[in-house]
Amino acid sequence: MTKKVLPLLVLAALSATVHAATPPDTLVVAQGLDDIVSLDPAEANELSSIQTVPSLYQRLVQPDRDNPEKITPILAESWEADAATKTLTIKLKPDAKFASGNPLRPEDVIFSYTRAITLNKSPAFILNVLGWEPGNIASQLKKVDDHTLQLHWTADVSPSVALNILSTPIASIVDEKLVTANVKGDDLGNAWLKMHSAGSGAYKMRVYQPHQAIVLEANASAPGGAPKLKNIIIKNVPDPASRRLLIEQGDADVARDLGADQVGALTGKPGVSVLSIPSAEQNYLVFNAGNSANPLLNNPAFWEASRWLVDYEGITKDLLKGQYFVHQSFLPVGLPGALENNPFRFDPAKAKEILAKAGIKDAHFTLDVENKPPFITIAQSMQASFAQGGVKVDLLPAAGSQVYARVRAKQHQAAIRLWIPDYFDAHSNASAFAWNDGKSSTVAGLNGWQIPELNKATLAAVAEPDPAKRLDLYKQMQEQLQHTSPYVFVDQGKTQIVVRDNVKGYQQGLNADMVWYDRVTK
Repeated sequence: MTKKVLPLLVLAALSATVHAATPPDTLVVAQGLDDIVSLDPAEANELSSIQTVPSLYQRLVQPDRDNPEKITPILAESWEADAATKTLTIKLKPDAKFASGNPLRPEDVIFSYTRAITLNKSPAFILNVLGWEPGNIASQLKKVDDHTLQLHWTADVSPSVALNILSTPIASIVDEKLVTANVKGDDLGNAWLKMHSAGSGAYKMRVYQPHQAIVLEANASAPGGAPKLKNIIIKNVPDPASRRLLIEQGDADVARDLGADQVGALTGKPGVSVLSIPSAEQNYLVFNAGNSANPLLNNPAFWEASRWLVDYEGITKDLLKGQYFVHQSFLPVGLPGALENNPFRFDPAKAKEILAKAGIKDAHFTLDVENKPPFITIAQSMQASFAQGGVKVDLLPAAGSQVYARVRAKQHQAAIRLWIPDYFDAHSNASAFAWNDGKSSTVAGLNGWQIPELNKATLAAVAEPDPAKRLDLYKQMQEQLQHTSPYVFVDQGKTQIVVRDNVKGYQQGLNADMVWYDRVTK
């Protein structure tokens, strides 16, 4: 596609034309993009950015598309693990190239990991699990020859856990030469990579206009082969009803983030199909225990009462109409070790009793929430159900990027949040919800929850060599967080994607980064 034609596609993507059939070589995706803060893989940690990054970047290893418990080599050709010395010796694919044409080198891998640790953006805590910190990262990475490098780690984790961590989006490999050419000051290219790409993925960035559209074009030299379609246009359509109209009329090929009503209206309609895909996505309510403006938020009795003030069944069955199911532990169903019991129900009388016993009166808090389904739906239900227990909830709806920013700045009192594991291992969620070292941007850390005993339990679980004992440790942690934590786990999702009937080959897995466009045809 020439540069003259592509801007026309961008304009078409941003317009609200009706009955404008999408081009045969272009996939048009309608979804919300307002949550995106950055498309730099060292910073990207929002749902829409995590869904987009894998099309632009590759990792040394990634979860197998059909069996995510299995790790598949991507930019790595092979590896040898030494548990005793905590070392991976990795051979790179000799002919792998970035979209720029630059060859993949050990230096690119070393630069990518060092850069992510040094920038220390929101998802850096994932790599911190290996013991990697700005002060030691240089000593952990070593070039052996032009196609081989060694990775060391200091934390007490097995090679299998290390590989799982290196399969995450923050471990994406960037083109050092291209990024370095676009550095401003000491930002390591972060400002440039928010809007551009420097990867080896099936696609490369053509245009990104925040809150409007992402336009990707095929990377013919991608390791693993060129994608089937020449272009992907991901259009920001904030209103779910508008997304439904676009997919129904053929102005979009794929529609995401549709509400239950929209999916119900499209089910059985000619020309479209509804794909229901298992998802590890979970929604939860969290209280900022470190917010000194409202001491109530750090009161375990208030946390306990809150668990009885959520109308779980009403939210999942009546409001979200089966797109979610009740799930009350931090490991989603589908991950080994997930606890599937749900001990709490909506019982305002029980909540009042707990509050009265603790001497809590005039309970109130503000609730930050993304102004889109399912978050706003859940928040509005909680506002009503908490009121029945005598607790006042003031909603603070905003765009996703604003909510992310407030939570990361620890300015919230409470928030409705979404979580998806960063890699297919129980430690991914345990290290987020049950770990706070005072430095990392984990969920516990961002919400000021001081948990030295759980820190020890988290380290013990990830270091446990016996698989059965390890899963039992995670079950114990889930039970503890169910009953004594600032989290109220509400539900788990079933991803529903609507596609036009001519769209074939679309794949999506349990985790947010398991979105693949490269085999799609029309």
